[in-house]
Amino acid sequence: MNQVTRVRLTRYVAFSSGHRYWFSHLSREENQALFGNLASPFSHGHNYVLQVECSGFISPDHGMVVNIKTIDDIIKSSISHQFDMKSINDEIPYFADHAPTTENILSYIKDILIQVLPSEVRLEKLILNETPTLYAELVLQKNIMQLTRTYEFAAAHRLNAPGLDEAENVQLFGKCNHINGHGHNYVLEVTVQGMPDSKTGMITDVGAIDAIVSKLVLDRYDHRNLNLDVEELVGKNTTSEVVALEIFKQLNGKLPTELSRIRLYETARNMFEVCQADVIL
Repeated sequence: MNQVTRVRLTRYVAFSSGHRYWFSHLSREENQALFGNLASPFSHGHNYVLQVECSGFISPDHGMVVNIKTIDDIIKSSISHQFDMKSINDEIPYFADHAPTTENILSYIKDILIQVLPSEVRLEKLILNETPTLYAELVLQKNIMQLTRTYEFAAAHRLNAPGLDEAENVQLFGKCNHINGHGHNYVLEVTVQGMPDSKTGMITDVGAIDAIVSKLVLDRYDHRNLNLDVEELVGKNTTSEVVALEIFKQLNGKLPTELSRIRLYETARNMFEVCQADVIL
C-alpha cells in the first residue's frame, strides 16, 4: 500500500532591525509601568534569524515539495524588505501601536506568510531568534506561542549507578565513571508558553524568568559537583536525563507562566529534553 507523507522543509533568513519598547502616546511613567527596565525612547538593534518551516507533498514531476528558491524569494520580498535595516517602530505601521516584541513580530510575519505562500505548502512553524539567548516559536497547527531563554552553567559529575557494583559501573560508563568525576559546560534552554499580553506584547517578563532560573537552578548548580552538592541529585546517577528531569521539577509551577519544556545540552552533540506534554500524572 502506497502511503502519502508530508515532508517538512525549513528556510532560514537573517535581517537586522532596530526597535524600542516605548509608545510615544504614553508618558514616561506609563511606558515604564508597561515595559519596566526595557522602557526607553531610544532604539536598539538585533541581528534576527527567522526560521520558516513549511510542509507539503513531494511532487512526482520535480521531486520537491516546492522550489526552495520560491520560498526564499517570498520571504525576502514580503518580510526582509520590511524589516532589514529598518526601525520597526517607525517604518512598519503595525508597530506604531503594537510593541515590537519577538512574539508580536512572529504573529505579524505569520499573518503575512499564510497569505503569500504557495497553495501546495502549509506553514507549520515559525521561530525568531532575537539574540543567541532568546527566541520565540509559533506552532501554527496547535496555535501555541512559546518563548525560550538560554542559560549556561559549569558543573562536575560522575556517572555511577547505586544499584550496580564497581565492575558493572565501569563496564557501563567507562571513563565517565572515574572516581574523581569530570565536568561539562551545560547549556540550558527554558521554554514557556502562553498568549502575549495585548499591551506589552510579551508572554511574560523575561527578567522574572531569569531571576527564578538563577535562584532555583543556576545559583545551585553552577560550579558544583552535581553528585555531592545538589540536594535533589545526591544519591542518584547524574546522567543528563536525570539532571534534566530534576531541573524541570524545580521549575515546573514556579515560573510566572506555564513551563513548556526544558532542554539540556551536555555537549554540542548531546541534548536532552523534558516536555510538559509528556508528563504523566
